[in-house]
Amino acid sequence: MNNWVLICVLLMLMAMAYQFGLSRSRSVAGASQVRMHSRPGYYGLLVALWCGLPALAVFLLWSLFEPSIIRSAVLDQLPAHLAGLQGAELDVLMRRIQQIASGFGVAGEPEAYELAAAERMRSLQDTGRLAMIASMAALGLAGLVYTLRRISPKLRARNQVETVFRVLLVVCSTIAILTTVGIVLSMVGEALHFFRFVNPADFFFGTVWNPRFSTTGTGGQGDFGLLPLLWGTLMVSFIALLVAVPAGLMTAVYMAEYAPAWLRAVAKPVIEVLAGVPTIVYGFFALVVVGPFFFGAGQAVGIDIRATSALTAGVVMGIMIIPFVSSLSDDIITQVPKTMRDGSLGLGATKSETIRKVVLPAALPGIVGAFLLAASRAIGETMIVVLAAGNSPVLHANPFEAVSTVTVTIVNQLTGDTDFASPQSLVAFALGLTLFVITLSLNVVALYIVRKYREQYE
Repeated sequence: MNNWVLICVLLMLMAMAYQFGLSRSRSVAGASQVRMHSRPGYYGLLVALWCGLPALAVFLLWSLFEPSIIRSAVLDQLPAHLAGLQGAELDVLMRRIQQIASGFGVAGEPEAYELAAAERMRSLQDTGRLAMIASMAALGLAGLVYTLRRISPKLRARNQVETVFRVLLVVCSTIAILTTVGIVLSMVGEALHFFRFVNPADFFFGTVWNPRFSTTGTGGQGDFGLLPLLWGTLMVSFIALLVAVPAGLMTAVYMAEYAPAWLRAVAKPVIEVLAGVPTIVYGFFALVVVGPFFFGAGQAVGIDIRATSALTAGVVMGIMIIPFVSSLSDDIITQVPKTMRDGSLGLGATKSETIRKVVLPAALPGIVGAFLLAASRAIGETMIVVLAAGNSPVLHANPFEAVSTVTVTIVNQLTGDTDFASPQSLVAFALGLTLFVITLSLNVVALYIVRKYREQYE
């Protein structure tokens, strides 16, 4: 029985326990003729929780500690001449034993001690799985019987259930926060390691990006200037916003103020479908359609426009974030009270004047926040710029030429067989940390603007 089947069985048992608790609470209420403290559903939930949570705790603890326990037991059985194995050699041996125990083939003829260790591992895994299932069943049954016997008019089932769910929400929130903190700390740690090789001033203010070995540059490790990558990122994002902001805002205004209800019901979901298209599809579209189109159009008017350029990547990225701007702006515009529109129209203003002088100013803080959030989305985009920007880390101001961005460079530096202790790989963490700070700053500014200048309407 694999883990997914076991979890499904546990959920089915919790559903049955819920029904038992529900029936038990109703029978107690009918027999005692006393008003119960909580509604029947809370008693059912309490029984289900007492049945499922202890069993789930056993499952999680065993899944967490089983590999280390079995590994220690298998290592104790290995021959004496293998006792000194450490690091990668030991990992290779344990992986080979695991493959033999699982029934997968291995290269070469297995040694006798490998077969014995694999048999030992298989036996421990089977015994441990049976012990885990038995413990889960025993605890689940004990929790079911214990809670059913506790059901009485004075049992505060609602309070206990709400306490459990409150603890679960706190745990989930803590996991999310700790995950974010862990990601940031890992980037900070690796970035500090990178700055042991490269001077931070050379990184943040350097104008040459050439992270290959050379006899010149930063300590013979190449040149790690951030400015070409940062400028390429900002150029592509600016072009994307030039496309997305007017189109998205005008779409939102039309959908909120002019479109009939039947058209809005059809067009709004169709526009938002663009947000669900994978970015790799946009990148392929830019590479095979938009790029050649710009190249041909440039040739027709005598302008040299590369098929893979900042213009190509920016335009396609702008098309991608149009639904983002449109949806947020539409939701904000529709929150402006109808009384403000009616008052403006009653004073003799036209519909367009009402939109320009009443609706948009009232919704402006939220719209600006939507623009900044869209900018952070554009800055962090990867696949479109990987395929369409051209990957040329050169500092220039020509949008018709190829550029490279921070995200493209991170992909390049972490792709292939590289030494993760070298500055050529560690620079990806410094770039990621820089990108994180930029996007976080934009999000903070957007939230600040929305909260400071937003209007509360009834």
